[in-house]
Amino acid sequence: MRKRWVILALWISILASVSFTGNNEEADHLRNIYSLNPGKWPAPFIDAGVPWNELGLLPESPVEKQKDSLKQLIELGKMLFFDTRLSSSGKISCATCHQPELNWTDGKEKSIGHEGAVNKRNSPSIQNSWFYNRLFWDGRSKDLQDQAFAPINSESEMHSEMHEVMQKLSRSKGYKEMFTNAFGDDEINPFLMTEAIATFEKTIISGTSRFDDFLAGDKKALTNSELRGLHLFRTKARCMNCHNGPLFSDNQFHNSGFSGGDAGYYNVTHKDTDKGKFKTPSLRDVARTGPWMHDGQFNDLGQIISRYSLAKFPPGEADALLQNLGLNNREQKDLLAFLKAISAAPRDFTKPILPQ
Repeated sequence: MRKRWVILALWISILASVSFTGNNEEADHLRNIYSLNPGKWPAPFIDAGVPWNELGLLPESPVEKQKDSLKQLIELGKMLFFDTRLSSSGKISCATCHQPELNWTDGKEKSIGHEGAVNKRNSPSIQNSWFYNRLFWDGRSKDLQDQAFAPINSESEMHSEMHEVMQKLSRSKGYKEMFTNAFGDDEINPFLMTEAIATFEKTIISGTSRFDDFLAGDKKALTNSELRGLHLFRTKARCMNCHNGPLFSDNQFHNSGFSGGDAGYYNVTHKDTDKGKFKTPSLRDVARTGPWMHDGQFNDLGQIISRYSLAKFPPGEADALLQNLGLNNREQKDLLAFLKAISAAPRDFTKPILPQ
C-alpha cells in the first residue's frame, strides 16, 4: 500500500511540474512578445468599426510644461479646491469627495453632500480628468471649468449660492492677494474662481504604475500572471473595445448593463439610444478607486470581472460590445492581477494652509 502511495505522489509531482513548466513557457513567450515595441504586439480583439488606440505610458499633464508660468494660478486653484467656504455649511469642499490619499476619490458607494444627503452617484477619481471630452458620469459638463460650477450650486452637494461664495472670498485679504497674483487684478468672480480650480485639477495625474515601468524597459516589472492578464485584456477578454489608449478609456459612453434604472447620458442627449449609457472610466488605478460603477454597486473588482465574463443581457439592455467571454478561474485571476498592475499609489501631496 505504501508503495502505491509513493508512486501516486510521484505522478502528482510530475504532473504539477509539467503544468508549472507550461505556465512558465507561456509567460516567457508573452514576455518576449510584449517586450517589443507596442506597434509589434499581437492585434487586439476589436469589433469592426470600433476606433481604438494602443495602450501606452502614462501621459503627462497638459499643463506640465507651463507649471512655472501658471504657478500662482495653480496655487490659487489648490486653495479653493480644499476650502470649505465654498459650501453653505462651511463643512464641504471639493476635496471632501476627492481626497488625495484615496487616489482622489472618497471611498464611498455614493458621495455624501449637504447635511448628510446621499447623492445618487459614485464620486469618480479626478486623476487625469483633463483627458475627458465631457465630465461627470453622464457627460453633462463640457470641460473642467464648467464642471466646477455644478457641485457648488447643487442643493444636495455644496448647497451654495455663487454670489454668497464670492462675498466670502472677497472678505479674505489672502484670497484678494492670490487672485491678484494669478490674474493681475483683485477682482473675484465665479469664472476666475472656476478657471483656477480647473487649472489645478489638470495637474492631478496618476502615479507611475508597474505597467508603466514595464513599458519603460523593466521587463521584470510584471509577474507571469500579470503578463497573461495583459494579453487577455487585449484579446480574449475584449477589454480594449472600450478601455484602450494610455488612459484605458475610449472617451465614449456605453451601456454596461448595470444602469440600475439611471438614464445616464440620455438626460444630456435625449436620444433613446443613449439610455443607460455612462462615460467609460479610465482604468488607471482602478484597483484603488472602488467602490465601482456609476452608482458604486460593486465593492469587489473580481466580481465585476466575473459578471462581465458571464454577461447575459436581454437584447437592448446593454451595449452590443458586451459578450459572454467564458473566462475560466485562472483567466479571471490573471485579468485582475493586470488591473492591479496598472494601479499606482497616489502621488505625494501636501494639503494647503488656507488663507484667512
